[in-house]
Amino acid sequence: MGLIIYLNGEFVPEERAVVSVFDHGLLYGDGLFEGIRAYNNRVFKLKEHIVRLYESARAIDLKIPLSPEEMMEVVLETCRRNNLRDGYIRLVVTRGPGDLGLDPRKCLRPTIFCIAASIQLYPAELYEKGLELATVATRRNLPEACNPRVKSLNYLNNIYAKIEANLMGVPEAIMLIQEGYVTEATGDNIFIVKNGVLITPPPYLGILEGITRNTVMELAREKGIPVEEKVFTRFDIYNADECFLTGTAAEIIPAVKLDGRVIGSGRPGEITRELMRAFRELTKTDGPVIFPE
Repeated sequence: MGLIIYLNGEFVPEERAVVSVFDHGLLYGDGLFEGIRAYNNRVFKLKEHIVRLYESARAIDLKIPLSPEEMMEVVLETCRRNNLRDGYIRLVVTRGPGDLGLDPRKCLRPTIFCIAASIQLYPAELYEKGLELATVATRRNLPEACNPRVKSLNYLNNIYAKIEANLMGVPEAIMLIQEGYVTEATGDNIFIVKNGVLITPPPYLGILEGITRNTVMELAREKGIPVEEKVFTRFDIYNADECFLTGTAAEIIPAVKLDGRVIGSGRPGEITRELMRAFRELTKTDGPVIFPE
């Protein structure tokens, strides 16, 4: 039996979940999305995801015809229709159908769809032994051009970098800005640990302000681990004690090598493991319930 998809106010079988070839989300990447996780019959950080979606919509002047509360219910009901208690949710809002020109004013109504399924970004063993990273030539989009803080459907910048990572035979890539500062991976935020301090790039540098990223910083502060948002270069990763990536799909995954240089001991560090444990515990209790007991 296939999935049930929310599409523009209806729940339809996946084979009927179709959008127009004139939709500007397809033609131009003009739209937004959120990747959301469900754990233990709860949708994790749902409110935070919806807030980010609506902030992104405001940034691109896209008026969503549902209220944030209605959108949250769309997510929950999509999970219910698919009997999903643990899994991955993709919520998408496009500019909607228009003509073959760029003008968003020609798109009269956004397209909204929601998918509740599953995802596995990395093999399970990499969470135990850590993954290898490589720096790619593709630079991160400038905030003044296509701001990475908008979680848009235009992911070609990330895909260029992912292609390079694939060609180098590593599972993930690190992207820099033109000045050489580290921003993020192709689909995840990055953290390093140095002398007991947790460090991650600041949003103004040109990164997506990840929900998991912010959650990890909150967990670290609760545990008394100092947290700093500041710029750093590959030199700092090469000489870090620990390194890990964060993202909704990836959760928290250790990184143990960059550009052939071993990071720290070459194994996931204790602060990384402590935050992984704390994150797993938080997923058991955070977020609205899908199926009331």
